[in-house]
Amino acid sequence: MKTIFQKPPSKWTVIFTGLTWAIVYFLVRRLLNNDQLPQGWSIVLALVPIIPFAFFLAFMLANLRQMDELHRRVQLEALAIAFPLAMLLFMLLGLLELVIQLPPQDWGYRHTWYYLPLFYFIGLGVAWRRYQ
Repeated sequence: MKTIFQKPPSKWTVIFTGLTWAIVYFLVRRLLNNDQLPQGWSIVLALVPIIPFAFFLAFMLANLRQMDELHRRVQLEALAIAFPLAMLLFMLLGLLELVIQLPPQDWGYRHTWYYLPLFYFIGLGVAWRRYQ
């Protein structure tokens, strides 16, 4: 099956698209704080970060397909660590929410997704340490 890429994107392309996605996300988040936008435009604006994230994901997958077996295994182990940590975080927050009122300005969706890349990088560190 042919992909849209004739050759895999460079590491810097992946980093650039990841940074572009992050910048677009924070810019959109800042713009959405403006209460004067009509709701329809706010919804459209909230969907804008999907576009650079889709490119980031496509470039990441293209790079993953070009990696050797060791690098693929490290990536898999990083995700195998990150996913249960994310489940644990959301389970814990869900249970705590039944008992105490968690402030949404600290523990809402806008704030907790930041932990997911952190968990991935923790998993990446653990996996690389194992293979050194």
